[in-house]
Amino acid sequence: MIDRKEIIEIVEGYDTDNLKIGAVASHSALDVFDGAVEEDFRTLAISQAGRQDTYTKYFKAQRDSSGKIIRGIVDEDVVYSKFNEILLPENQKMLVDENVLFIPNRSFTSYCSIDDVENEFVVPLVGSRNLLRSEERGMKGDYYWILEKAGLPFPERIDDPEDIDELVMVKLPHAVKKLERGFFTAATYQEYLEKSEALLSRGVITAEALEKARIERYIIGPVFNFDMFYSPIETEMSKLEILGIDWRFETSLDGHVRLPAPQQITLAEHQLTPEYTVCGHNSATLRESLLEEVFRLSEKYVEASQKYYDPGIIGPFCLQTCIDKDLNFYIYDVAPRVGGGTNVHMSVGHPYGNTLWRKPMSTGRRVAFEIRRAIESGQLGEIVT
Repeated sequence: MIDRKEIIEIVEGYDTDNLKIGAVASHSALDVFDGAVEEDFRTLAISQAGRQDTYTKYFKAQRDSSGKIIRGIVDEDVVYSKFNEILLPENQKMLVDENVLFIPNRSFTSYCSIDDVENEFVVPLVGSRNLLRSEERGMKGDYYWILEKAGLPFPERIDDPEDIDELVMVKLPHAVKKLERGFFTAATYQEYLEKSEALLSRGVITAEALEKARIERYIIGPVFNFDMFYSPIETEMSKLEILGIDWRFETSLDGHVRLPAPQQITLAEHQLTPEYTVCGHNSATLRESLLEEVFRLSEKYVEASQKYYDPGIIGPFCLQTCIDKDLNFYIYDVAPRVGGGTNVHMSVGHPYGNTLWRKPMSTGRRVAFEIRRAIESGQLGEIVT
């Protein structure tokens, strides 16, 4: 792991009057860049050839002669043949020379080796560098381990597929779509065998991934992704904030649930098992009496992250939950960085973040606002790793 002191020394050499906010141009970068522009920072997008136009053309920034933003959000862009070229020493040097503070997202840690992110990428990250690895399900010290240490609720694990006696979710990566999931459900061991064999034959999953899959009892209830924020530099108010809530659209699951039952039972064999590929998000609010529990769960996660992953969570994180019929929360995933659904909040914010800050406050803007506050209070080193 890169020594945090080394990163702080780099930040201390930055020209804080000319800081730039950078991110891999994917996943949640639009929210990051929009928030940066709202807080008067310039932005730099790291794009991959063939998928750059959203950032380099359609959301490209236009400023007037005084530098005031007129349109768009992406001031500068660098296009590499592959995202992981950002790890090349000369490209890292460019980011440091340009006073870039880098905002990690899931694409960054998926397309770049997590070992390299921890040990080679010397660009200052706003957030918790050492916690990014916890998102790698099945690795030592993953988010399930943190949840267990914190005494937080998560779906019960089934170690042996032969023990499946009710509906379960089988969690494993998609064989082709790098960022997506090859999840499937089963209510019996026989159904597990049938579905896994069908997915294997279609190349959706691999035998190796199936061997390492996590099987969990299925929580029947709505899904809420809580977009939280923890500020280590806050001194007067709560360090923990809820900025918003989102939920996902998933293919082909959402297509299945839109079909009446008579049509569902007529599906061809290759259409029967839905895929859980995330293709969009929507905004949500929560029954007010349940918010107290969200804060309690989040506080316990923060405390565990500080105990086991010093210095702990910094900035944005997302608790992905299901709520059962008795209003019990189960955390089934944790993102220790900007969540994937925060684009629903960009520009307009969210009822919770807006209410707290009395202005449109998305996750992206909250990150940039934290950077601004850290600069003004001389605490930039407290929010980078």
